[in-house]
Amino acid sequence: MIVNQLTQHRASLIILIMCKLTEIKKIISILTILILANVCRAQLNDERMQWFADAKYGIFIHWGIYSLGNTSESWAFYNKQVPYADYMAQINQFSAERYNQTQWAKLAKQSGARYAVITAKHHDGVALWDTKLSNLSIARQSPAARDVLSPFIKALREQGLKVGIYFSLIDWSHPDYPGFTRDSNRYNVADDTLRWQQYLNFCHGQIEEIMQLYSPDLIWFDGDWEHSAKEWQAEKIREIIHRHNPNTIINGRLQGYGDYDTPEQNFPVTRPNLKYWELCMTMNSSWGYRVNDTNYKTPFEIICILTDAISMGGNLLLDITPKANGLIPQEQVETLNTIGRWINKHSEAIYGTIPGLPQGHFYGPTSLSKDSTSLFLFLPAKTFGQIMLKGISSTINKVTILGTNHQLQHKVVGKISWSPVPGLIFIDVPKEQTDSTMTVIKVEFDEPIKLYRGKGGLN
Repeated sequence: MIVNQLTQHRASLIILIMCKLTEIKKIISILTILILANVCRAQLNDERMQWFADAKYGIFIHWGIYSLGNTSESWAFYNKQVPYADYMAQINQFSAERYNQTQWAKLAKQSGARYAVITAKHHDGVALWDTKLSNLSIARQSPAARDVLSPFIKALREQGLKVGIYFSLIDWSHPDYPGFTRDSNRYNVADDTLRWQQYLNFCHGQIEEIMQLYSPDLIWFDGDWEHSAKEWQAEKIREIIHRHNPNTIINGRLQGYGDYDTPEQNFPVTRPNLKYWELCMTMNSSWGYRVNDTNYKTPFEIICILTDAISMGGNLLLDITPKANGLIPQEQVETLNTIGRWINKHSEAIYGTIPGLPQGHFYGPTSLSKDSTSLFLFLPAKTFGQIMLKGISSTINKVTILGTNHQLQHKVVGKISWSPVPGLIFIDVPKEQTDSTMTVIKVEFDEPIKLYRGKGGLN
């Protein structure tokens, strides 16, 4: 009797264990599927983002009724610097009479940019395209009397550049949008959800319109700070975009539903959180054309900013400010041409590179080829004489000045035969071989570069 009970008990235990093992196997299978799905999703995202990661440099274009040059864009009435009616009256003088979309696109390409982003609609709500959802557009209310966005999108594609479209989520002119000026709101979302939904229908409708008309490579949102992701229905916005073009990438201003970080004006000291990032920056002090703003950054300063961004794996989106008549200020044209000549000479160190050396190995920005067998050192201004690299464990094959193929001498100092710690590398850069703006040194290795990150001594 007791033996039978023990036998039954053992059988029950075995069945229970087998059931548990089956459950564990199911859990492991589900977890494996989820992990593989996440890996596949990450790989697909990297493929979608690859052109952006390789581009390094784009042109930002702020063009709208504020381009008469007398006020800032949209913020002028929001901050009550000018009355709303006076600000909006500028549309009556927006002529675009000297606008040449082909010249704009060619200039962007000549500057070395691989993509361009243009303000299809800023916070004032004025659309550059002939939107069917509103009468507030350049086509319907300005002397230009035409869609000025579509020709530029076409010209960009003819030049082989990626298309980016800036779209403001907020629209301070729309009667159903809550915000109007800094101290004046039309209503609170919580108090009138129906009215807010009416605005969302309009906002999402214009995004759908843009996707249908242009299928851009990039959507550059702005204004997300005024509402939460839930209020914007950010997940739905992303779905609208990817339903039309699953390869369209989205900047970081969609409350957590974007693909890359977008620091503005202020340069990061440490790399932003997301894998991909882009610094957007003005060429002077203004996003839109201002008659009296002559505070221009020099080509050297912009190239310094560009190489610093590249060194940390980011892009630079440099703003230009066409006038209301369509002309781009000559100072900006000259700066872009100078940048373009420098980039063309040193393109190998820019396009398609990956982040350079961590801090401590070289006093300046660097980048690496994708296979990490070539290291590029950016030398500001007319740096010449000896420059130093440290913590490089790989053997150098050759050192040249990029764009000239002039070979440089180097020597290793302080290498102790019995220590794994590499010596210091000194490279001699002759003054007569330096670039007038920024010299780039190419250091080649026979293998992917190996770095020593220790504290010296015997380790």
